[in-house]
Amino acid sequence: MNRTVSSRLVARTQPGTRLVYAVAAVRDPGYDSFVEELTVTVDGVPTPATEVADHHGGRFHVLDTPDAAEVVVEYRAEVRGQADPSVADPADLIRYVRPSRYCESDKLLPTSYAEFGALQGAELLHAVRDWVAAELAYVPGSSRPIDGAADTLLARRGVCRDYAHLVASLLRAKNVPARLAACYAPGLDPMDFHAVVEAYVDGAWHVVDATGLAPRQGLLRISTGADASDTAFLSTVGGSLRLAELKVDAGWDLEGAAAEDPGAGVPVILR
Repeated sequence: MNRTVSSRLVARTQPGTRLVYAVAAVRDPGYDSFVEELTVTVDGVPTPATEVADHHGGRFHVLDTPDAAEVVVEYRAEVRGQADPSVADPADLIRYVRPSRYCESDKLLPTSYAEFGALQGAELLHAVRDWVAAELAYVPGSSRPIDGAADTLLARRGVCRDYAHLVASLLRAKNVPARLAACYAPGLDPMDFHAVVEAYVDGAWHVVDATGLAPRQGLLRISTGADASDTAFLSTVGGSLRLAELKVDAGWDLEGAAAEDPGAGVPVILR
């Protein structure tokens, strides 16, 4: 499997802004080859960014702008092969069952038990995925940055992060470890960064994407965490900014293999 991904972000900052980007794909040791390039300019001047390791192989790229500036970040990667399966860290199997900022599994526990009863394992994943897909409408721009899973359920609409928050919350309410993965997603239309859930059942992490907008086999991991607060592609530490441009692209070549998603009812491992 060959994947080529890229992103371009243009931001205009206020003085004293620290920008934190999470746009670089995880450099997994299982890949046959991994070639990437990240360039940063501040008011047209090439500027280095500091790379900081995050959880699960993710990487932040951090940049300080003492003065107001236009910052352009461009990233491109060509990845050949598949990642190694994610190892189940015992701490993760505890951390990702807990409620979090956007995944209020405690609030949604009655809903989860009412809808999914005694379902377990892969059967539960299929049922939650199908239920969320049926209950929500995918409406770009319909949700607010502060909306959590409970807000999404009440509104009955959202975008990929909202779908993922609701899926993760319903699974955690049933004591299934569930985490968010931000990805490049070949085949996504319209193209953007994408968010899916990984749920731990039957001894492995499996992808659950209730949006059904992209084939799951082609997803390329960027970052992983409890919810969108851990996986934002751009955030600030002090100061503020205005995002002026965002462009994402992702393509793939399966070298003769079928490009279709195997179906919502088939667990897939993020590779």
